[in-house]
Amino acid sequence: MADKIFVDTNIWLYAFMDDNRERTRISREIISNPNVVLNTQILNEICINLLRKAKYTEENIQILIVNINNHYEVSPITADTILQASFIREKVDMEYWDSLIVASAIQNNCKILYSDILPHNYIIEKKLKIVNPFK
Repeated sequence: MADKIFVDTNIWLYAFMDDNRERTRISREIISNPNVVLNTQILNEICINLLRKAKYTEENIQILIVNINNHYEVSPITADTILQASFIREKVDMEYWDSLIVASAIQNNCKILYSDILPHNYIIEKKLKIVNPFK
């Protein structure tokens, strides 16, 4: 089985609503991987941004949620996730919400976290590599 990958919000948004064709192509290629994981925080961020910026209707959002839930592993944020995020922040200078994403990726045994806002090629806890797919 191939390694699991965790995909940050912006990569999803670029796949759905970006004017940069190359960034859209790369993002769509990433989310076409059958081993993609996201958490409920990412799903929430996708929805609010598509509602506000892309003017998705509630019906469009509902269809999107069902499709994402059917095709990808959607991990809930639990008290354990929040605790692990706190431990990560003790070791690494990281924003609260970013640490939740990192903690979720680690909890779900992902090897790579695709993000264009976190430090490229950074390795956390010798388990998770952050990759900016646009570098």
